[in-house]
Amino acid sequence: MYEDNEISAIERAMITIRRRQRRRVLAKSQGAAGPEFDVLDVIEGASEPVGVSTVAEALGVDQPRASRLVAAAVAAGLVRREADQSDGRKAWLVLTGAGEAALAQAHRVRQAAFAAAMEGWSASERAEFARLLTRFVEAG
Repeated sequence: MYEDNEISAIERAMITIRRRQRRRVLAKSQGAAGPEFDVLDVIEGASEPVGVSTVAEALGVDQPRASRLVAAAVAAGLVRREADQSDGRKAWLVLTGAGEAALAQAHRVRQAAFAAAMEGWSASERAEFARLLTRFVEAG
């Protein structure tokens, strides 16, 4: 265990951030259910086409649970399935307009919270914080 006071302070801050920014908390602020929002988050963050197995891996759930989450997102009109043109047995998950709007709203809610927390910070302080936080995340 580290005895470094700064490391302890960072840990406490990160826990607080995680609790405030949980996907389900954000989803409730927009009227979306949490499980559907989790699927949207996976699709948005992916660099390759997303299938149910990608959702399962990203969310740390088993395949049947991921299938139920995806079905809920599809039923909510946030995601649609598109057949893989190279393999008709596979389907990719694609955001609908409503899904994109829900994600855009989530970004607005998060950014408003960050802006409120940094109210009174100078532009250079915000830039330095962004630089250091990005460096921290990329190192992890």
